[in-house]
Amino acid sequence: MRNPTNAMPLPVSRLALIALGLLGATLTMVAAARERHGAPELETIPSLDVPRYLGAWYEIAKYPNRFQKQCDSNTTAHYSQLPDGSLQVLNRCRRADGRYDEAVGQARQIGPADSPRLEVRFAPGWLSFLPMVWGDYWVIDLDPDYQLAAVSEPKREYLWILSRTPTVPRQTLAALLDRLDRQGFDTGKLEMTKQTR
Repeated sequence: MRNPTNAMPLPVSRLALIALGLLGATLTMVAAARERHGAPELETIPSLDVPRYLGAWYEIAKYPNRFQKQCDSNTTAHYSQLPDGSLQVLNRCRRADGRYDEAVGQARQIGPADSPRLEVRFAPGWLSFLPMVWGDYWVIDLDPDYQLAAVSEPKREYLWILSRTPTVPRQTLAALLDRLDRQGFDTGKLEMTKQTR
């Protein structure tokens, strides 16, 4: 007599159906992952005139990130030219207790002198030879007057909207958000930055 706890072997046709079902489920999950992460390659602006980009920028909005968790308001970025041709980056924000937090970094262009693709590091200079201390900083949208910019990186995990002024007209911002939507960004994730100046 057969032991009732032993599973009976399945006929080959049933095994094939189960295998096909599992394969189909796997392919569906892979397709869904590609749809989420397989957006077309991130496009930058055609060229960047670095001297025009220098100076102060106000953060208008950003994707929330771990390295700005302490920032409550008045986030700014200031870019200036260094003697070696790279850029100094000074990021500043106000904490909830009123104190200011500052981070000084360095940026360098990747490619020709008008490349909109930069890398930024905030690690100490003696670590600059390590590739992992550099993060991508791609200018993906910039108006002709260099007054409103959007910055991101190839994976679209980070996004910042920067302006020369603490506020941006609603219609201008809406047009930029529409362009970012078309670039594959989830603009619903953006967190508006309080600017109290």
